[in-house]
Amino acid sequence: MPSRRRSRRTRRISLPTLLVIVLAVAIWVYLYGPEGTSSEAGDGWFPPGPSAAASDAPVHRAPIDPATLDPDLAALVVAGPSSTSPYDRELFGAAWADVDGNGCDTRNDVLIRDLVDLVFRADSNGCIVRTGTLHDPYTGAVISFTRGPDTSEAVQIDHMVPLSYAWQHGASTWTDAQRAAFANDPANLSAVDGPANQSKSDSGPAEWMPPRGEYACTYVDRFAGVLLAYGLTIAPEDLDAIAAVDAGCPA
Repeated sequence: MPSRRRSRRTRRISLPTLLVIVLAVAIWVYLYGPEGTSSEAGDGWFPPGPSAAASDAPVHRAPIDPATLDPDLAALVVAGPSSTSPYDRELFGAAWADVDGNGCDTRNDVLIRDLVDLVFRADSNGCIVRTGTLHDPYTGAVISFTRGPDTSEAVQIDHMVPLSYAWQHGASTWTDAQRAAFANDPANLSAVDGPANQSKSDSGPAEWMPPRGEYACTYVDRFAGVLLAYGLTIAPEDLDAIAAVDAGCPA
């Protein structure tokens, strides 16, 4: 009898199934792939040198030490709102632009500076913070940051001198380029607790102060320092609030 050959059917993966698999792998690598550089110190600054050049790693801003600020409050110019034109965020340029050309947007620059235990997105060349920990200066809380549509808002970037405040106290006369530089100046930015930032909104020191009292001296120093650096005026009630705090600060 002639032998019977058992026919074998080749299993083929359909194109739609293959595309689903490829997409799933891509998403996994994007979210959970090789981790980027972590920062133990948390300042995110990498001094230029052979290792940085070899890897083309971005050089981030050196951390700012607000404690070194000692603004001359007597030099502040007191004035009420100076602009009759309504404030518009777009007048300060695109949010979180890469104004310093280091390859990272301003929001991530500040996260890198202010957070610790950083983990970067694998494909971001050390720019996009995926996770980290914030020791919040405003509340004293320790906040775990995870990048995502439902989690990123736990840590927000606060303009120490709000953009709308700056608009009313001199920025309305600036050029677009000057306003964009101000909106992205790290001296006026801090990574903070999201709800605290929302509570502050566009308030000056007379209306809002950090819930953590230990930070009040640094807060008013930075607020006044930014006004002086940019030639902005201050509302009389805000100067009174700053002076009251400053009177109790260490010399």
